[in-house]
Amino acid sequence: MNSHAPNMRPTIRQLDEAAANRIAAGEVVERPASAVKELVENALDAGASRIDVAIAKGGKALIRVSDDGCGMTAEDLPLALSRHATSKIDGSDLLDIRSFGFRGEALPSLGAVGRLTLTSRAQGFDAAQLTVTGGKLGAVKPAAGNRGTVVELRDLFFATPARLKFLRSDRAETQAVVDVIRRLAMAEPFVGFTLTDEDEGRVLFRADAEQGELFGALQTRLGRVMGRDFIENALPIDATRDDISLTGFAALPTYSRGAAVAQHLFVNGRPVRDKLLTGALRAGYMDVLASGRHPAAVLFVTCDPHCVDVNVHPAKAEVRFREPDVARGLVVSALRHALAGAGHRSSSTVATAALDVARVEPVRSYQADYRPSGAAISASLALQAPMGFAEAPTARVEPEPMTPEPDAPLGAARAQLHENWIIAQTATGIVIVDQHAAHERLVYERLKAQADANGIATQALLIPEIVELSDADATRILSIADELAALGLVIEPFGGGAVAVREVPALIKRIDAPRLIRDILDDLADQGTSDRLRARVDAVLSSMACHGSVRSGRRMNGDEMNALLREMERTPKSGQCNHGRPTWIELKLSDIERLFGR
Repeated sequence: MNSHAPNMRPTIRQLDEAAANRIAAGEVVERPASAVKELVENALDAGASRIDVAIAKGGKALIRVSDDGCGMTAEDLPLALSRHATSKIDGSDLLDIRSFGFRGEALPSLGAVGRLTLTSRAQGFDAAQLTVTGGKLGAVKPAAGNRGTVVELRDLFFATPARLKFLRSDRAETQAVVDVIRRLAMAEPFVGFTLTDEDEGRVLFRADAEQGELFGALQTRLGRVMGRDFIENALPIDATRDDISLTGFAALPTYSRGAAVAQHLFVNGRPVRDKLLTGALRAGYMDVLASGRHPAAVLFVTCDPHCVDVNVHPAKAEVRFREPDVARGLVVSALRHALAGAGHRSSSTVATAALDVARVEPVRSYQADYRPSGAAISASLALQAPMGFAEAPTARVEPEPMTPEPDAPLGAARAQLHENWIIAQTATGIVIVDQHAAHERLVYERLKAQADANGIATQALLIPEIVELSDADATRILSIADELAALGLVIEPFGGGAVAVREVPALIKRIDAPRLIRDILDDLADQGTSDRLRARVDAVLSSMACHGSVRSGRRMNGDEMNALLREMERTPKSGQCNHGRPTWIELKLSDIERLFGR
């Protein structure tokens, strides 16, 4: 017997509006941050230039959003609290959506699960106020207020107390609200935002409206939100393909993070979490990041609203592109082009970390704290050093150092330390190069260029390997047979749901073809595309480059060291090795002088 079916025939009932609103609230409002998102997006749709948000108890006790937008009249307020009532679309074309909101569910949903007060004034009208508590609508009353709207939500989920048990601590909920405001602030650089914690009486986030043209305003806003380090180490992105444009900033590979916390994606100004776009972001950085590292980027995809469906989920965090391959290809190609154009650049934070390691801690005395001078440091080191050296220091200095060319950013080689570190002098400081890591990247890029030019060599299997699949999976894998063949994996149909693997990449000595086919199918199901085989081929080329590059411990003369520096300057992505580590760092003369108290 079906465990879900009762013994008696159930009676079909029409749910009342309060119950329907509470159900809708479960889809739209998961936590206080969801409520803040809906209310701030309403303020943006109203044309606000300033939005102030206040919360208490992480948003559980209070959420107040004040804006200076167009406002509403007394007649508008009851309609605004009705389900599926909106001023943003007329319902004739659900693809032509040019606003954040359009469902008309947020305000009635919030009013169904909390105590909601709406105060608003439109230009030329008197202010009015309306309260709804647990879905029960009050009367419209006169109020005082400037043009715009104030939405105050107290005791979120008091009408559905079971939901409160699923919320996290006040601190965690507060951080989620901060994250929401930060993302929306990135999308709207010409709007000022303030977030205040009324429990502690402190400002959690503030960003005043930026001035100037859009790209400059965006750069300034991202500097405020993401930090100056991000902007200093980010590459501008500006590309277009088939009426879809991509703008924003993507950080250098050496400015990576341990988690995907610094990835922000927007579609037509709307913050989204989209598998296709995050997969494209990973693919763009595929062979320049170490395992377990994640790129930092803020990217804006802009297209005609008819090219993307935002009506996929009530929270509007997911989208569906009409031509997903075009959108993905644009992101991947734009990122790879920008990273290649960065040439030998490496993150400035690498040098900062090196200086932090080298910095001498201040000496403490009972009289005063002071930072020792260079002479004091030298004397201290001399006292601590043994009277003789156990072995001679490993350093080679060129007798006639070369002068760097004016357009040589990595300078001229001056010495080689411990048969691995090249010291070069630049116009403003010194550069330290890891000779093995640098040459490994140079050889790797050459091997990839040769493989792209001549194709990946294949090896025919003596006995083709038959992989049994479902009909749907066989159709899916055969649809990308040409792309796989270009990478050395030749497959063809074998009847029914089976495919035959005829040839494999000659570079890969041991390959489990059935497992690789199924892994690629998993990628296709999850992301719509797969870079798994490309990554396997690149990994082999990377290993070949590692074995074929200048080894640590090899002595190099001045000409060899300078030739390496010049090739690094010409080679894309030479700022990091094949494993994502920096190949060089630069120390400015001013920073070195500060280390010695000069």
